[in-house]
Amino acid sequence: MEIRALRVFLAISREGNMTRAADELHVSQPSLSKMVKSLEEELGTKLFVRRSFGLTLTADGRLLRERAQDLVAMADRIEDEFADLGRLAGGTLHFGLAESVHIDVLARAIRQLREESPGLRYHVDSGVSAQVLGRLDDGAIDFAVLAHEPDGAKYESWAFPEPDVWGVVMRDDSPLAGRERVRVRDLVGYPLFCSAQSWKLDIPRWAGGLMGELRLEATFGLPYNGAVFVREGLGVLLSFAGLVDTSEGSGLAFRPLEPRLETRLHLAWRRNRPLSPIAERFRELCCG
Repeated sequence: MEIRALRVFLAISREGNMTRAADELHVSQPSLSKMVKSLEEELGTKLFVRRSFGLTLTADGRLLRERAQDLVAMADRIEDEFADLGRLAGGTLHFGLAESVHIDVLARAIRQLREESPGLRYHVDSGVSAQVLGRLDDGAIDFAVLAHEPDGAKYESWAFPEPDVWGVVMRDDSPLAGRERVRVRDLVGYPLFCSAQSWKLDIPRWAGGLMGELRLEATFGLPYNGAVFVREGLGVLLSFAGLVDTSEGSGLAFRPLEPRLETRLHLAWRRNRPLSPIAERFRELCCG
């Protein structure tokens, strides 16, 4: 299966129209049709269904689209890395980031690297640690920022200098907003929002034997989305300080947990996997 055929397939799936895809790729429509037919014969299945309004993917086509996006992205990364070998004037870095106010540490290192290497390009995806760690394992990213210490047998890592501090985001008219700090028993009876990973790994460290009395209402990978539900009065959000706007007039308030709960971020990269020259230089700038 050729990468070029997968690029064609993805273009057609995006456009839903053979003519527009041909224009995007600067090839003739008959050539595209021939490549799609050849790909379908190779895979032994139909990938598109022709409708009056254009082309739609079959169930097998949707599965291929998911796989093809990963393969094409990896092919692009390989091409970029080999084009940039031996030079630091440019290059491409890929990051997967957990949410934190301390991401500014990473941003400053990127700024320094860009001053040294004006041709630097970088891509950033956000997500919970489990998601970005999976992308690091697959080779889709160079570095992952995780909200837990990674397995030292598989990854090398560097701990961020300052920890993130946990607290509760609530409406500013909530009874909890009248407290300076929030204890476990204060949250009993409240519908709680939290990331699935933190509910499993972080909150039990704080709640201890009272964990069973807390009620998880829903999980959110991004604190902003959880804050929207808080604003509607659906519950309160357990989150790092600084990730949600709780300034005066926002309608929300933040109170730290008591006893204090902290999580330290880690920058991780795969052990025994060579870094590109630009990635190695970034590591030096960020981690010292």
